[in-house]
Amino acid sequence: MFNAAAKTPSKHPERRNFQRVQLKIYGRFMLEDRSEHPCEVLNMSPGNLALRTDTIAELGEKVIAYIDHIGRVEGVMTRTLDDGFAMTILASERKKTQLAAQLTWLANKHELDLPEDRRHERMAPRNPVTVLHLGDGRQYKCRIIDLSLSGAAIEIDVRPEKGTKVVLGTMSGEVVRHFEDGIAIEFAVVQRPEFLESELKTA
Repeated sequence: MFNAAAKTPSKHPERRNFQRVQLKIYGRFMLEDRSEHPCEVLNMSPGNLALRTDTIAELGEKVIAYIDHIGRVEGVMTRTLDDGFAMTILASERKKTQLAAQLTWLANKHELDLPEDRRHERMAPRNPVTVLHLGDGRQYKCRIIDLSLSGAAIEIDVRPEKGTKVVLGTMSGEVVRHFEDGIAIEFAVVQRPEFLESELKTA
């Protein structure tokens, strides 16, 4: 687990400005060789991220993580943990402020009783790239951050309004939330687990 007592370099004062949040959310990360690997977030602040994973990045290696509810996070591997590694997040102050707001939301979401985050276990699909279709015929390539039987969080350049009817792959649904790098979609019907990933392929 991340050692909160570890020394913090003085050149990174922002680490002391934000509290680390203990989390249990999932995602994937990409290394410099463009290989992707599943991970679990142990704790996170706008300046640091600790991941549980079987694949360890090299010290100083650039890492791009796609985290459930958070989106894309870039950083550099700074320390090996017993069951993963820690990374320093590289982001603007504006991005770090947004991360702080997202982390506050995640830390308190059990008090908000948000059902779409609880109903079904989330996963990262083997092939995360698919197409989002809007009702007016527009199509956008997107990347799935996480997926469940009842919805998905996707990284995408457009932000359809909440309530907009969409089709992800071949699954109908609607936009229920916006976040920094994309949107969350709730499917119109709960999908069958054995067909879930095949439904991501465009018709």
